[in-house]
Amino acid sequence: MNYKDRREQVFEQMAERSALLLFSGTELHVSADEYAHFEANRNFFYLTGLRRERMILVMVKNGSAPRTMLFIEEADPTAVRWTGKRVSVEEAKEITGIEEVYFLDAFTGWVNRLMSGAPETLYFDCNRYQWDDLPDYNAVRAKEFAAKYPGVQVRDIFPTLAKLRMQKDEDEIAAMREAIDVTDKALQNVMSHLKPGMKEYQVQADFEYTVQYLGADGVAFPTIAGSGANGTMLHYGTNRETCEDGALVLLDLGAKVRGYCADITRTYPVNGTYSPRQRQVYEIVLKANREVAKAAKAGVRLSELQKLCSDVLARGCMELGLIEKPEEVRKYYMHGVSHHLGIDVHDVTAGQDMPLPAGAVITDEPGLYIDEWEIGIRIEDDLLITENGCEVLSETIIRDPDEIEKFMKNRC
Repeated sequence: MNYKDRREQVFEQMAERSALLLFSGTELHVSADEYAHFEANRNFFYLTGLRRERMILVMVKNGSAPRTMLFIEEADPTAVRWTGKRVSVEEAKEITGIEEVYFLDAFTGWVNRLMSGAPETLYFDCNRYQWDDLPDYNAVRAKEFAAKYPGVQVRDIFPTLAKLRMQKDEDEIAAMREAIDVTDKALQNVMSHLKPGMKEYQVQADFEYTVQYLGADGVAFPTIAGSGANGTMLHYGTNRETCEDGALVLLDLGAKVRGYCADITRTYPVNGTYSPRQRQVYEIVLKANREVAKAAKAGVRLSELQKLCSDVLARGCMELGLIEKPEEVRKYYMHGVSHHLGIDVHDVTAGQDMPLPAGAVITDEPGLYIDEWEIGIRIEDDLLITENGCEVLSETIIRDPDEIEKFMKNRC
């Protein structure tokens, strides 16, 4: 990854006499001596390639050549003994391409010198996902600086980074290809073992075992393994019920590799064979999935893909006698067909419905959820947007019902 080029693009968007302060974050305390699994601020990772806690990226634009600094935690022998190796100064320089790397105890003195030069603008990552969320660590630090230096304008760098992150470079796409390949192999392991009587958590375990065995970072998000009626719940996550003979199991899952996510959904027959009614519904969803992939290209909006998907699903539901009018399809299809994908599973965008740029990676995930039939089917692929169309990055992950049945029949 060329993190230096990314930082240069950010410098171009920063005002003169300004500085960007971006914090990797700190662990979230849960209880007693327990801390939640740490995830670095995604924008800090995007600009540095580092994913450890208690690090600070500083970028200063003040007339002369822009200056970039990184502050990291100094390795304490006792801490290393208990919690593992820390990133060294040399390693940080190699990964990030930043020559000025200092320890955290120098940060306060550096801030004092920076502010004595009277910068006009300070940039922070001030993104807030929704009203009720606790403030992000970076937002807390932004508020702290605003209180201490009320004469300095505090601005949000998030929109700038969101726009950059919409277009993936070759290294990012390569990481996502690998994540998708791991997901494919893990799904093959699922199909090889799936049978009536299994618990949903056992299906989940077959997937996640392969992900870990193949050396991925882990899963991109909590695995959804919903069988029967549970497959009609969009974000079902209990995974405790039995996969019954004659039921379907909907699997929404993905591996993460070098910080980049796959997001795939497949729906399999627990006993290896789709019933006639299940296959009817499956074919409708599959048609919508394929039509979206045909239509996706640079310049298209997600709302256009959503309308296309809804139209296909509505026609299918009317043919099945489930609805009488196209607008009634929302009873059985209640989500969007696509979102951006990258460092985050629901990756950031510069706008809700901007024309897609070449280099964007999006999902293609139509679904139908029919409570009265206990049928939930979603088929999700990952698409790389190009000028004249798209590449289905997950094309090799079988989705054709005949191929799925053949694979499950011929498994060892």
